[in-house]
Amino acid sequence: MAAFTQIVEQASDILWNYLLLFLLVGTGIFFTIKLHFVQLSSFADGVRHLFKGFSLHGKAADKDGMSSFQALATAIAAQVGTGNITGCATALVSGGPGALFWTWVSAFFGMATIYAEAVLAQTYRTTVDGQVTGGPAYYIRAAFKGKFGKFLAIFFSVALILALGFMGNMVQSNSIGDAFHNAFGVNRVVVGVVIAVLAAFIFLGGVKRIAAVTEKLVPIMALFYIIGCVIILVMNASAIPNAFVQIFTLAFQPQAIAGGVAGVTVQQAMRYGVARGLFSNEAGLGSTPHAHALAKVKQPQDQGALAIIGVFVDTFVILTLTALVLITSGLIPEGMTGTALTQAAFSLTFGSFGKVFIAICMLFFAFSTILGWYFFGQVNFNALFGSKYTKVYSLIVVLFILIGSSLKVDLVWALADFFNGLMAVPNLLALLATDLALWQHNRYNKDNVDLTGSPVRQGARFCFGGCPWHKQKSPSAAACSGLWPGWCSAGCCC
Repeated sequence: MAAFTQIVEQASDILWNYLLLFLLVGTGIFFTIKLHFVQLSSFADGVRHLFKGFSLHGKAADKDGMSSFQALATAIAAQVGTGNITGCATALVSGGPGALFWTWVSAFFGMATIYAEAVLAQTYRTTVDGQVTGGPAYYIRAAFKGKFGKFLAIFFSVALILALGFMGNMVQSNSIGDAFHNAFGVNRVVVGVVIAVLAAFIFLGGVKRIAAVTEKLVPIMALFYIIGCVIILVMNASAIPNAFVQIFTLAFQPQAIAGGVAGVTVQQAMRYGVARGLFSNEAGLGSTPHAHALAKVKQPQDQGALAIIGVFVDTFVILTLTALVLITSGLIPEGMTGTALTQAAFSLTFGSFGKVFIAICMLFFAFSTILGWYFFGQVNFNALFGSKYTKVYSLIVVLFILIGSSLKVDLVWALADFFNGLMAVPNLLALLATDLALWQHNRYNKDNVDLTGSPVRQGARFCFGGCPWHKQKSPSAAACSGLWPGWCSAGCCC
């Protein structure tokens, strides 16, 4: 078993460090250029849609989908997990404070990738057994026709179910069990039973209950954690300027100033920073499009703009606050890592409450991730076996949650990382392959109506905000199509 675990870990390292890091970042750079820095041009639109749709008591999700905010909350629930606490600490210890700079870089490009994912998820969503659904499995088949497309879609679904639905949720449950055992001395099995019962109750309520919980849980948990971090940073205000000096200097010269981690190179700072950013915000992995596909929006671009906000909240807010707390604590070179380092950093200001604070945040973050990952797995399980077996899937997930709370199996952890990487490959290939079709296609659907049934001009669907004239009321068709062939052949793209 140990030998097999080592083989899986080595295969996972090769997959992530020599293939996915380049493929994920490369895809982000491609869409950033292709969509003319959509993460900047659509950011304000995303903020506007966020505040316009924000509600802790939104309209209940139904067979036609959920509100755009509920979709965003479900996506963020999966994105903001224990990696924002323990993973951030590990990245800073392994890559030094400069790793945070590279995390920002990967997240910036990841915003363009997740925009494309959300738009494609909206575009190719469909209705199965009377329920609106969508995700990479559907746009993969649109990108690759025939048996090859079917194989890639099935491969993606299986990998996601294993990586997130089963093994991933086992990992999240174990994080909660460890945190509460260390902070309060609670038996891990008891913690597992409570989490499993709560999860089962929400699972049985379907997408309606998941959306209702995440729209409340995500804002509350984010606010709670942000307030805690801000309090510490106010107390450590004098160290903040030096923290930013470390971040930018050590990104390129890891040993240039005090605060650097011994033996760290630029390559390591880049590797761990980029990997942490990609792991954290999940841009390009193919997970969050399942939530964005269900959003009730007028145009796919609207949800794409909101998806950008999801990456921003996860990486540029939550993860960055964690990193600043750790850097200003001065504990990074002390030899601690993971949860222990984070607890120690928070305890410097909060005292014994530091461990309690982290335990509560771990509960919020990990449990919300369980809900998001369960839902993503359910979409793919139903795509493979039909909705009549959903309860079977739910039962298996609950069992993994229960077992994972008290049992850490290294092989399961290694397989979770490995399959998490594998599922990204067909998703990224589909994003890149569908690019040409997106630019050439100029209709919403056969009836030429938007997702609310309202007539739209041809060409509105696929410009993604990339056309420099898209905000003009009457752009020149000749000028537009002349510079961007195939994008706006009908005149106005948005």
